[in-house]
Amino acid sequence: MISWREDGRDQRVRWRSESGAPPPRRVTIADDETRADDAYRLACEGTALLWRGDFQNARQLLNAMARRIDRPPTAARQRRRQRKAEPSQVQAFHLYRQARAQRARTLAMLLIPFDPGHVIPLRRAPDVQDACTQVYGPDDQPYITSLRELLGLIGAHEWREKGVPIPALGNDRIHPHYGVFSPVRGEYVDLVAEAPLPPAATSAFDIGTGTGVLAAVLARRGMERVVATDHDPRALACAQENLNRLNVANRVDVVQADLFPEGRAGLIVCNPPWIPAKPSSPLEHAVYDPGGRLLNGFLNGLADHLEPDGEGWLILSDLAELLGLRTRDDLLALIETSGLEVTGRLDTKPAHPRAADPDDPLHAARAAETTSLWRLRHGSGGRSQAL
Repeated sequence: MISWREDGRDQRVRWRSESGAPPPRRVTIADDETRADDAYRLACEGTALLWRGDFQNARQLLNAMARRIDRPPTAARQRRRQRKAEPSQVQAFHLYRQARAQRARTLAMLLIPFDPGHVIPLRRAPDVQDACTQVYGPDDQPYITSLRELLGLIGAHEWREKGVPIPALGNDRIHPHYGVFSPVRGEYVDLVAEAPLPPAATSAFDIGTGTGVLAAVLARRGMERVVATDHDPRALACAQENLNRLNVANRVDVVQADLFPEGRAGLIVCNPPWIPAKPSSPLEHAVYDPGGRLLNGFLNGLADHLEPDGEGWLILSDLAELLGLRTRDDLLALIETSGLEVTGRLDTKPAHPRAADPDDPLHAARAAETTSLWRLRHGSGGRSQAL
């Protein structure tokens, strides 16, 4: 519950946060007369603002707060920074993550009330019932959530409705659900579409299927049976809906599992989170993997689930290596100790906008990033050679 005082009375309403954030301890009322500087100061101090004005004005206020966070440092602050030693890539990464987390916490302090049925009781408020029902389910009780989270729900609803075109599927579309990573960076999908299939493979596992895009590509490439696994119920529902829409559900079984399903396959594909760090939101679980748990689990269990002449395809960016969070030797040692060897590697360069943005704090690493498909098989006892 979230509590505040309004019109001389104590109020309590249910709090909603998909990221698991606790309700703010201090809440004040804000409306169309609230100045952006005051809102920003209060949010930085940990006081949330419950909006009672026009909805579109709340969006403008949120944008104004974001501009204050993102504005360039003053000349004096810039000089102090220049006198400090240039941070290493690891330090730059952690500073970047801290800044992003603080930004998210500050902007989450602007709150929106809801009446039963996911109705926003504000002037010029949009109809968000479908978007909220897709994420929260039906609801007949009032609640409060952050405007920033609500805008994320609205954006996810729009992506789900229009879908993402996938060239490897003949530009058929994948429709991501809220909290399921969208395949907008299609280079890893292209790698799976272009890599030569193991000659004898008729079955495949897609580990951590997400939207189901890789399972669909494998089915379209002629795999007679594909098992797509994920532990997240949202991902499972998303994958099943996409596979049905693409008319490949008769070849793909969607199974809830932490990693591997039962049995063996001639091809096992996994695109694990690329960066060994803690996620701060549901969507970040597709990018950040604390301690590399999923990467380690996939490699450690791969040999036990491959058919004798089968292959495992590990799709992995080297961004963690460029940031100093993991080394290439670490990865090769893990492959070797898992009883595997590398038989080939396909590389591609990402084309996302951040790679070309010199103002991005991680620009040097992003510009040098390579995404690879590692072809793995049962080891012969010697050390793997990275190709």
